[in-house]
Amino acid sequence: MSRSSRRLVSLLAAATVVSTVAACGGSNDDNGGGGSTGGANEASAPGITEDTIKLGAHYPLTGVAAPGYSEIPTGAQAYYDYVNKAGGVYDREIEWIYKDDAYNPTNTSQVVNQLVLEDEVFAIVGGLGTPTHSAVLDFLNTEGVPDLFVASGSLLWGEDPDTNPYSFGWQTDYESEGKVIGQYIADNLPDAKVGLFLQDDDFGEDGEAGLMQYIEDQVVETQRYTSGNTNVAPQMAALQASGADVVVGFNTPSYTALTQLTALQLGFKPSQWIYSNVGSDPALVGSLLARFSQGAVSDASLLDGVITTEYMPGVDAPEDPWVQLWQKVWDESGQEGELTNYRIYGMAQAYTMVQALQAAGQNPTRDDLIEAVETVGADWEGPAFSPFRYSTDSHLGISGMQVVQLAGTAADPQTGILVTDIGDADIEESEAEHATPPESGIPDEEPFN
Repeated sequence: MSRSSRRLVSLLAAATVVSTVAACGGSNDDNGGGGSTGGANEASAPGITEDTIKLGAHYPLTGVAAPGYSEIPTGAQAYYDYVNKAGGVYDREIEWIYKDDAYNPTNTSQVVNQLVLEDEVFAIVGGLGTPTHSAVLDFLNTEGVPDLFVASGSLLWGEDPDTNPYSFGWQTDYESEGKVIGQYIADNLPDAKVGLFLQDDDFGEDGEAGLMQYIEDQVVETQRYTSGNTNVAPQMAALQASGADVVVGFNTPSYTALTQLTALQLGFKPSQWIYSNVGSDPALVGSLLARFSQGAVSDASLLDGVITTEYMPGVDAPEDPWVQLWQKVWDESGQEGELTNYRIYGMAQAYTMVQALQAAGQNPTRDDLIEAVETVGADWEGPAFSPFRYSTDSHLGISGMQVVQLAGTAADPQTGILVTDIGDADIEESEAEHATPPESGIPDEEPFN
């Protein structure tokens, strides 16, 4: 879709959904850290008023996927509150509205319709889940609503901007992660018999596509599961029967716990478990193990030695400057509970969203926001170990990650930061220095035009 076509879609959608009323205001000399102002704030788009920017999202606040994932929006809320206390973005306060979809695609469609048509948000930000967000992808792009930084590594959000011009990924995509894991196995476990345990959707399929570029000859069995079906005994038994001595899982945290407990019951003891980043948070998986086993397993010790990946520092790195910023933001938020990796994820996504809003300019349209991410997003520095890949040709997010091994709650690096892309792009070790946060904790991006 051409830029002019995108603008036409956006204008038609705006005319259909809401009437945008221009509002006048006083002069503005503070945008929350970036850019310059050129006059009064105006109601420039749906969800933008003189004083506010309204953003929306969907998360599983209840249901099987709620553990861990329900903490993400609380982290985002903490960071938006932090920015609002410092003056917001262009003197506008960020209003953050998130709704529960219980990880059910039907619910996702309902709540996103409410966010767009009733709450009239400027953008959807960080909507969580591959099967869930897939249900609203066409709607958001048809309506011309910015669909930014989807909380999923599926290629759907970033591989084809011509088909989905308003959607962007954020985290490292699953195919690239599969490549990184596949290369690690090929280099370090070349004689292993590999079994795959995959979620039966784009999550598992994209991860498998990356793995197969490096270890197709080593894979002896592939088993899939449907989210919501908690009996994984048939899959674990099939992997055991195949003789697999390395098992790679592209699955959510609940299924990490289920595979570990089921393997324990079956006496299935592969020499190495490997889980994608999505399913490997030790604190969460430990709590799920305790719950699912009714206390028979009390912590995450079953995960000791597990290989996984990471693309930004987490709570196991309390001396990292970014983690210190997130701890400060969380403590100041006054919300209950401790800082977790899921709350850090929400804060980091919110940080990127503030960069996007700053870059879009003082009185942005929805298309201005999209063009800002495409034009300058690849240059943004933040907590991720490697750059974003944003351009007019790619809406894929973070470009790399490192392989780590779990020991308790700590993650011991096994590789450097490995940067790649989808397809046959090479994997290269990054030599770039990791950025540190600004002193204020708030980015300082200039308008892109």
